[in-house]
Amino acid sequence: MGYSQFLNMIPEALLVLALIIVFFADFCLHKSERKVGVLGKLTAALLLCQTIMLTTVGPAEAFGSMYVAGQAAQVMKLILTFGTFIVVVMAEPWLENEARRYAGEFHLLVLSTLLGMYIMMSSGSFLIFFLGLETASVPMACLVAFDKYKKKSAEAAAKYILVATFSSGVMLYGISFIYAATGTLYFDDAANVLSSNYWASPLQIMGLVFFFSGLAFKLSLVPFHFWTADTYEGAPTPITGYLSVCSKGAAAFAALVILMKAFGPMIEYWEYMLYVVIVLSITIANLFAIRQSELKRFMAFSSISQAGYIMLAVIGGSQTGMASLMYYILVYVVANMAVFTVISTVEQNGKPTANGPRNATLSKREQLTAISAYDGLYQTNPKLAFLMTLALFSLAGIPPFAGMFSKFFVFMAAAEQGSFWAYFVVFVALVNTVVSLYYYLLIVKAMYIKPSDSPLPTFKTDVNTRVALAICTAGIALFGICSCIYDYLFAASAM
Repeated sequence: MGYSQFLNMIPEALLVLALIIVFFADFCLHKSERKVGVLGKLTAALLLCQTIMLTTVGPAEAFGSMYVAGQAAQVMKLILTFGTFIVVVMAEPWLENEARRYAGEFHLLVLSTLLGMYIMMSSGSFLIFFLGLETASVPMACLVAFDKYKKKSAEAAAKYILVATFSSGVMLYGISFIYAATGTLYFDDAANVLSSNYWASPLQIMGLVFFFSGLAFKLSLVPFHFWTADTYEGAPTPITGYLSVCSKGAAAFAALVILMKAFGPMIEYWEYMLYVVIVLSITIANLFAIRQSELKRFMAFSSISQAGYIMLAVIGGSQTGMASLMYYILVYVVANMAVFTVISTVEQNGKPTANGPRNATLSKREQLTAISAYDGLYQTNPKLAFLMTLALFSLAGIPPFAGMFSKFFVFMAAAEQGSFWAYFVVFVALVNTVVSLYYYLLIVKAMYIKPSDSPLPTFKTDVNTRVALAICTAGIALFGICSCIYDYLFAASAM
């Protein structure tokens, strides 16, 4: 086993090369006035090349099967790289206005987080998975703290770091139980040991519970969700978007793979655990979302609910479940990033009005992220209001947008399990879809129906924002009607 094993890790190797290129570009452009634009376009171009490469790369193994990248993992890397590309494009106006000096650090941290997600999804053992998880979590904590001199950003970063540290400790504790019970850290070997036992031992059950609890923190599933709203509110908007889609997508994919590969023989235990977590996540998040008056906190509870829907695909643990999960995340990326692109654009170009919160102690950004600030947005910025509506309709699952099809596929994957409790969970999710439609329509009502004497002023969006919104809108409209996309994901999802 030599260094030649790294040649089997082509996506990760190319991402490391991209990191090096961006680092030296940042060094050379240290005092350049064009630093933000050049670094943004360079990083976006490298990510675009990465997506093209990922469409051609096949399954690979390295380091004695500690690194195992199946076709499904490669496709999932493609989806998350696509999401990261949108984040980099839409973040340029924010960097230009508020974080010009740290543009290089932003792009390096984004690429480093993506590298950690790659490793998570290609892990064949608990050791490599944990290393990938930490490689993704540490740069993400730095991104959350990017506005470190702003009180809410520092608070958000502190909460995120504390929760990430605690969840990592809980997960390590669970991994130690698994190792004690099976004598191995490899997923396949652990499954072989577990399948040889007719009854799961208390040690095995404790290992499963602690490991899943640590992973549920990353997914912000109820009851491990308390950090989410404060972190989403305090972090800069482009970073909140990145945290809500890419980080959640990588963790959900890893959860499905590990539960099936390592804990497959214990399916009768973790299925019931998933039933409870899914019902709580979707229901509680929807109820709390109704009560929110701040848009980023609203989207935080929306993301908790969406995580519950994503986990529906995990219940069956089948090829249909894997394909449904990847499809749901793909649609969620474009819909959620469309919403956060609009929020970021309003933050950068809008001006607080009498419509917003009356509290004079609130900053300009806090006033512009209030839902009341969007009252009458259609009067002054009809295109932004229309694109925001499309994205919200997709998140709610309204036909004919892609979000409706993604929800249908995860419901179908969960119902495939065939038990009474699986049907019950799907029924609860269907009822909650109606509830979610109500609170998503509250924002649409604010933009189109709620009267406003002083709506946000008319402003012109920059090229980067228009590109990001065009990509997201095309995805919302086309992913649901292009059946070849789901067929491709289904073919790639054979485990």
